[in-house]
Amino acid sequence: MMENVVSVREIAKSYGNVRALTGISFDISKGEIFGLIGPDGAGKTTLFRILNTLILPDEGVATVDGLDVVEGYKEIRKRVGYMPGRFSLYQDLTVEENLTFFATLFNTTIQENYHLVEDIYTQIEPFKNRRAGKLSGGMKQKLALSCALIHKPTVLFLDEPTTGVDPVSRKEFWEMLKRLKEEGITIVVSTPYMDEIRRCDRIAFINNGEIKGIDTPEQILFRFSDILCPPGLERKETTAHKEYAIKVENLTKQFGEFTAVDHISFQVEKGEVFGFLGANGAGKTTAMRMLCGLSRPTSGTGTVAGFDVTTQPELIKKNIGYMSQKFSLYEDLKVWENIRLFAGIYGMKSKDIDRKTDELLSSLGFMEERNTLVKSLPLGWKQKLAFSVSIFHEPHIVFLDEPTGGVDPKTRRQFWELIYQAADRGITVFVTTHYMDEAEYCNRVSIMVDGKIEALDTPTKLKQQFNVPDMDGVFRQLARKATRKAD
Repeated sequence: MMENVVSVREIAKSYGNVRALTGISFDISKGEIFGLIGPDGAGKTTLFRILNTLILPDEGVATVDGLDVVEGYKEIRKRVGYMPGRFSLYQDLTVEENLTFFATLFNTTIQENYHLVEDIYTQIEPFKNRRAGKLSGGMKQKLALSCALIHKPTVLFLDEPTTGVDPVSRKEFWEMLKRLKEEGITIVVSTPYMDEIRRCDRIAFINNGEIKGIDTPEQILFRFSDILCPPGLERKETTAHKEYAIKVENLTKQFGEFTAVDHISFQVEKGEVFGFLGANGAGKTTAMRMLCGLSRPTSGTGTVAGFDVTTQPELIKKNIGYMSQKFSLYEDLKVWENIRLFAGIYGMKSKDIDRKTDELLSSLGFMEERNTLVKSLPLGWKQKLAFSVSIFHEPHIVFLDEPTGGVDPKTRRQFWELIYQAADRGITVFVTTHYMDEAEYCNRVSIMVDGKIEALDTPTKLKQQFNVPDMDGVFRQLARKATRKAD
């Protein structure tokens, strides 16, 4: 009989009138990779926090490694590793300082358990003197995993560990998890990626605070396909406008001797949905910052909405919308307050703001959430609101930097319906994403490798060119050519 390392019985948790968990029960066997899957706001993070002794359950009993999460919390904290949804690193400490800190915290040393993290840490060790905040997304995750492992935990809890990480780095991350399983470490993981769900031994599907089913990945994906595997979107090819919203010629950005963006050239038509892809560290965010008037190019030329990226950055800012991957709303303001604040920044008149606010809340189905603090909204709702706020002033172009990171498949599809509606109104959409199914939704896609654009065409033509069935295959072929590992 398999030994249960995690055991949960009738766990319940409420926040005021909100019931986050209701009667949750399941067991996890030693050495298992157990997936906790569900839509935004389903209760996954609350359950992770209870099992890691960070919050107390209202009802029920849970044990981790044979210890009660309430009475044995001190000992449990010594035995588990935890990567929360948001990075758990100290951004101003270097790579080496972060790892040393976590080792010291658990009364161990890097040398004592180096064999556990060697495969991971050797990939980032060349950057050991770089601050964690300056690492690319994939490198940060490898460091965070190293920090969670350095005290040799018996159970590893990973709350969406690969959000914002490119497909190649995600594959490497899961190869590491496979090796950790072989070491006897039990892994509990949540993820919105279908390929990662399929790599788990078993899946618990949670929705509205309740476990709806526990089974193999194939069975869970079949039973709950309406949420986890919604049908793809289709949009007619846009008619060529012969007008360009963005024109770039040999645009370059150097930091000292490092060339982050290396002589890139392309055009984006008005009303086009343009995908801007690349592995972590390829130079995407640096290029986008130049296009948004936030960073001055070292050389080259470019216009955005007709304004020069070098000489007219302030005019560019007034004529674009922008949504960052690190979420661009004020958490402690209410929904309507966020809308009014950003509309005012963009110079809209009060009477127009009031009218359009009601229209927006109605179209999003947010009328009842008008006075809700943004921090209380599920992630998917926040993302839809952030996008709607970014185009509230009807900009010529909207820049979306990984807008759906960590969002469940059904909500991502709804988000892309909003993107299509904006494009149909003539707004040009410039989007970065690590979801390759979303790349298929773009009119055209460019893929950066080591600061250069290595491919640019429609998804259909790119798949034909590289002789692969999907955009994931295109991306992987190009990403293999990369030689650098960080921005």
